[in-house]
Amino acid sequence: MDSDGKIRYDSIVAQDSSKTVFSRHTDLVPRAPDAASLARPSEEEVAETTERTRAALEQLISGKIAAARPSKPAEQQKEATYVRYTPSQTTGPAQQRVIKLVEIPADPLEPPKFKHKRVPGGPPSPPVPVMHSPPRKLSAKDHQDWNIPPCISSWKNPKGFTVPLDKRLAADGRGLEKPQISDKFAKFTEALYMAERKAREEVETRARIEAELARQQLEEKEQLLHTLAKQAREERYAS
Repeated sequence: MDSDGKIRYDSIVAQDSSKTVFSRHTDLVPRAPDAASLARPSEEEVAETTERTRAALEQLISGKIAAARPSKPAEQQKEATYVRYTPSQTTGPAQQRVIKLVEIPADPLEPPKFKHKRVPGGPPSPPVPVMHSPPRKLSAKDHQDWNIPPCISSWKNPKGFTVPLDKRLAADGRGLEKPQISDKFAKFTEALYMAERKAREEVETRARIEAELARQQLEEKEQLLHTLAKQAREERYAS
């Protein structure tokens, strides 16, 4: 309830005091400017706002600078070491060399060089029992049932040479077989021929009927013209 005793339906969404919630129709009505709203802020408010803005900007900048810095600063890296190297065979102009050893800085964008592989888990503590049938002597029938012939490719000969396709088809004996054509092919051909002939007859009949109708219409039109001409001639003689 508010101070007037009315129900406040926006009390749930207005629990956070740091946010301004506009949930009433009066919030849409523009307010008349008053002297308090148009007054300039005081020096204390300007200083407080400036300090708060500066602190927020410094926090953002410091976060970006910290992210851009290397994980291992230069001052924490090992210093360069110098080693004197004497070759075993001194045949060149340089008898001894001084080598400078410097640690290579780590690239933060370089992918990891080592991958952690997940080791598969071992078997459970109680092993799974394997059921075996009692041992018995195999008979000749069992040997015959378990005699599996070796898999020989039909595309190669025993010596391993590839056989051409035409030679394989010639040796297959397919050319010696006599093809047998079913009687249904002849019936199907006859049915197609009959259907085509019937369709031709229907087309011819339709064309004949259309020509007859056109001729009748032409005769009727000519008869009408003769009649009109006769009437006009009679009227002219009567006048």
